[in-house]
Amino acid sequence: MAATVFTDLQQIKDSVGKHLGHSEWLEITQDRINRFADATGDHQWIHVDVDKAKDGPFGAPIAHGYLTLALSNLFLPQIVEVRNISMGVNYGVDKVRFPAPVVVGSRVRGGAEIAAVTDITGGIQVTIRITIEIDGAAKPACVIDSITRYLA
Repeated sequence: MAATVFTDLQQIKDSVGKHLGHSEWLEITQDRINRFADATGDHQWIHVDVDKAKDGPFGAPIAHGYLTLALSNLFLPQIVEVRNISMGVNYGVDKVRFPAPVVVGSRVRGGAEIAAVTDITGGIQVTIRITIEIDGAAKPACVIDSITRYLA
């Protein structure tokens, strides 16, 4: 079950600025990185060449930034659930940043807060700031201002 459950759109509006909770931790494995490289065609050595990456700037392979971004789709349903709506539509993102690399073997999780809510025809548009944290790191791996439309 999600950390935060909303049963109507007004509850979302009333929660601007509220932290919604965190997802479970997820270990970033070399296998996950390799499968992402295969799916996207991005086989840059910093991600997939374990031996060469040991001598690189991070001492090991790192996850693709877009892999880290894509994990928001895994984490967000663990954090928030919206009930009693006809649908939720992923509308896009306003801003994505990658402050710190995710080294293979690291654990990451998502946290979320409602940054803004605006009324739209038939529902609301919600900006959720998703922060993907690295266990033990000072900086997050990724910060996403994700936009979702919830329709009544």
